[in-house]
Amino acid sequence: MKLAPGEMPLMITLVRQLAGVHLDESKGYLIENRLGPIAKRIGCTNFNELYFKLRYDAKSTLVQEVVDAITTHETSWFRDGAPYDALQFKVAPECIDARSRSGSPRKLRIWSAACSTGQEPYGIAMVLSEMLPDIASWDIQILATDISKSSIDTAIAGVYSPNDVGRTQRPNAMQRWFDQTPMGAVVKPAIKKLVTFRQLNLMDPLLGIGPFDVVFLRNVLIYFDKATKLGVLQRIKNVLMPHGWLFVGGTENLGEAGPEWVPQTHCRATVYQPNVPVRV
Repeated sequence: MKLAPGEMPLMITLVRQLAGVHLDESKGYLIENRLGPIAKRIGCTNFNELYFKLRYDAKSTLVQEVVDAITTHETSWFRDGAPYDALQFKVAPECIDARSRSGSPRKLRIWSAACSTGQEPYGIAMVLSEMLPDIASWDIQILATDISKSSIDTAIAGVYSPNDVGRTQRPNAMQRWFDQTPMGAVVKPAIKKLVTFRQLNLMDPLLGIGPFDVVFLRNVLIYFDKATKLGVLQRIKNVLMPHGWLFVGGTENLGEAGPEWVPQTHCRATVYQPNVPVRV
């Protein structure tokens, strides 16, 4: 199905409203390839009809199907490597020290804010488990959220193909923290119990979550326009602990977000502490 003149602005508006994703006029092929088959299947003869079906039935399963189709689910185990090194050797130890000084030792709260099919939050749990041999006696909770229900369902199952687990920068962790079964590689219970999955749209108010020591929001902001990005960052800042850290994608720069967003580089990863006063 091809976009007719005048339909692209409608679809751009709709995608932004549903998922916060900003598309420009050059992304018509994305609308046609990902949403065209859905429109045909439900009997729409054009994208205008799809727009009105979605616009006036916002709670339908069709909305979730469109969100799943338009959002990117590509990820891999220990993607980019450096953020996990920074978590292990810099960020987590400093959070543990900060918690000890504040009177709540052996406690950590971490949020994987666009967890896709679970590789990031499970990877975080693996890093912490290797750092802390007695992790079972700690109060550690990793919240993992994504806008896509299908991604969350896959993450909760915790079953991955040999190809999935083979794409990693930490092969030893993959050998240690998976059980091999006829269904595939299954995340071990000791890792799964550290992670709680929940469907969440970052455009919505962040009610009842946090505060967090660490938030991972990697390779997400690149899909938002400036106003949406600034709104998301402010909401993230509000749910960070005073010492809290934010990880974003390697190509994402927060310079336009304000003077409190000063980048730090640790273990080749760029991280932010927006609630820590900037030293002049």
